[in-house]
Amino acid sequence: MEQIQTILAQARLHRSVEGESRRLFYGRGHCFAGLEDVVIDHHPGLIVIFLYRERQHDWLEALARQLSIEDPAVHCVAVQHRYDNGCPMEALIGELPSTPLAVEAGLRYQLNLQRGQNIGFFPDMAFGRALVREHAAGKKILNLFAYTCSFSVAALAADARQVVNVDMSRSALDQGRLNHTLNNSDLRAASFVAVELFRSFGRMAKLGPFDLIVCDPPAQQGKSFTAKTHWPKLLRRLPHWLSPGGELMLCVNGPHLPEQFMEEQIALHLPEAQQLQCHVAGSSFPEKDPRCVTRLYHLKFPS
Repeated sequence: MEQIQTILAQARLHRSVEGESRRLFYGRGHCFAGLEDVVIDHHPGLIVIFLYRERQHDWLEALARQLSIEDPAVHCVAVQHRYDNGCPMEALIGELPSTPLAVEAGLRYQLNLQRGQNIGFFPDMAFGRALVREHAAGKKILNLFAYTCSFSVAALAADARQVVNVDMSRSALDQGRLNHTLNNSDLRAASFVAVELFRSFGRMAKLGPFDLIVCDPPAQQGKSFTAKTHWPKLLRRLPHWLSPGGELMLCVNGPHLPEQFMEEQIALHLPEAQQLQCHVAGSSFPEKDPRCVTRLYHLKFPS
């Protein structure tokens, strides 16, 4: 019961008054002893518990009951068993909604609770989407590793001129197109390019130049992306796709990386760039090890 009370205390701190999507509890940062396997997200009418190891069902049911008591607007509390083959999702309270949505800054994003490991929206990049909204107006933007295109939705809502979304997963981009439709985005200003980026550098150059490039790769994804191999290749290319005075937003989440890895790579491969700021995920994502903090490096090149 003590662990559940710890979770509830954190959930009260981080819940959105407006009912929007939030990370309620983050145990993966090793700041809460015995809860390293637990992550909990809130979306309108829905709470999702992500478990990284098996737990007793009685404990899960007790947690779900307490979470639903704390927020009467929640109609379903679900759990995803990340440790299990296929990452199955089940409802502990209520029924899994057929068309669940994430909502952030008034923008809506479709969730897919049966998708597998990732359900279509990452709350830990809320600060990055906010930064894009601040800088998007009038810009032509390249969104790399676009996944379900949340950066693009945020950019177009903030009057970006054009966004090119690039990802190797056609199904993720299809969901991204749906996200644009949900928000009445002008689809004439958005394009969706399903290619393997590291085999398509020439195509990126032809699609440019861009005023802003957003790059949010996975920490590691088999052979298609490993940070130590692929970040240097990418950093060497990005300046060639930018307009004079262009900007980069580079998102990094890699607990396996040396602490100064990205700073050293930027200094080595982008010496002409001015670092405007290094932004980090907020208090909803506490990390004991500073190497694990999700970061976004905002850079600007000379005009």
